[in-house]
Amino acid sequence: MAGNYVNHTAIEEQFLHYLQERNQDALSYFLNNLHITDVVELINQYPEHEAYIINLMSMHRAIHVFKILDLTQQKNIVKSLSVAKTAELLNELPPDDRTSFLSELPNATIRDLIKLLNPEERKITLSLLGYPEDSVGRLMTPDYVYVYEYNTIEEVFATIRKYAKNSETIDVIYVINQNGELLDDLRIKDILLASPSTLVSEIMDGRVITLNVHDDQEYANQVFKMNNRVALPVVDDNNILLGIVTIDDILWVTNEEFSEDIQKIGGTEALDEPYLDISFFKLIKKRVGWLIVLFLSEMLTATAMAFFADEIEKAVVLSIFVPLIMSSGGNSGSQASTLIIQAMAVGDVSLSDWWRVMRREISSGVVLGSILGFIGFVRIASWHVLMQHGIIQNLYGEHWLLIGFTVGVSLIGVVLWGTLSGSMLPILLKKLGADPAVSSAPFVATLVDVTGLIIYFSVAYLFLQGILL
Repeated sequence: MAGNYVNHTAIEEQFLHYLQERNQDALSYFLNNLHITDVVELINQYPEHEAYIINLMSMHRAIHVFKILDLTQQKNIVKSLSVAKTAELLNELPPDDRTSFLSELPNATIRDLIKLLNPEERKITLSLLGYPEDSVGRLMTPDYVYVYEYNTIEEVFATIRKYAKNSETIDVIYVINQNGELLDDLRIKDILLASPSTLVSEIMDGRVITLNVHDDQEYANQVFKMNNRVALPVVDDNNILLGIVTIDDILWVTNEEFSEDIQKIGGTEALDEPYLDISFFKLIKKRVGWLIVLFLSEMLTATAMAFFADEIEKAVVLSIFVPLIMSSGGNSGSQASTLIIQAMAVGDVSLSDWWRVMRREISSGVVLGSILGFIGFVRIASWHVLMQHGIIQNLYGEHWLLIGFTVGVSLIGVVLWGTLSGSMLPILLKKLGADPAVSSAPFVATLVDVTGLIIYFSVAYLFLQGILL
């Protein structure tokens, strides 16, 4: 750690030295010989010079830096660069990275920037932007190497030498027919180990895994995970090879989806922008909707309390345990919903597993509720002993045992209901085509609060009717 710190400090000092001397040639040479991550660190440390840094770098290295910067930094750089430099940068960016950047901009800005592209790149970009926002089509790049089944391995190497420079990756070579239909994909290892005279058809195995251009990006993430690939081909409905998706794009998607799910689980809409960059009023708009929904939902809790007002008046002691009952149900529901949402996100749980999930949560709810119920009963019994010795005020009176049973049994019922609600709601929403993440912990907690009160006072009637009620 100390070595890294000293090294980066030396890089900063040298950068500032060249900057103060206004020695552009020396600074350009210095930046072009730094590691890409060190350049990114400089941009993060000195954001006022971010466009200047990109401008001084060779275009090849500038692109590699630009690709891994945050969206806000990318926007600022494009705004600050000259029109000629912006045009060069956008034309040299890989099509998938360019599409990802442009899709985050306002429509008017997109139109202005697309005018800077040369005809070929403009055609590619408009084609990719034409696919649905969360589809695989937005991620793919048309830069890949393909061969035909009648080619020899020697001809394959010639093709690689000719076209691989502009390809996103050459780890996999794709085999198509004269109609452009995908026949197979060949790993570079198989090509290297084959003799020059071997035909491509002789090393094909037909076990190609594809993505459809209209597939959801989350689905693509699962396919990559299950098949351990660095790239996958993208085809249309007629099996025509359109492009490829690489693992680096999937990793960005995974990060974005994770951030969105965490925000939704917290009871807000996905921000779609870094927290510090989103405008104040937009932030309020993203948060207020769910807060209003949850507030109105909590009004049902007040309604339930009012419905049992007479019972509370007769047995004020019951009101002492209302927060305990409500929080226990809400917490168990939040736990269950979070676990199921995460399991569905990584593919561990599917819609067809709903019955298995329900059985597990019924068992879990009973056991967890029994543990909390026992603790609640012990708490009441302990307080009763202390009351008898005059250490604390006597609140439970002679019916402490029935009150203890009421709280204990109520906790079993409330926790069981919380785990069932929390686990089944995400699955139900997924079945209806909605995002399971919206059945967030706050929403489940609110739902269980209301029903928990009903369970609590129903159990109280069972044990205390004719005694305290």
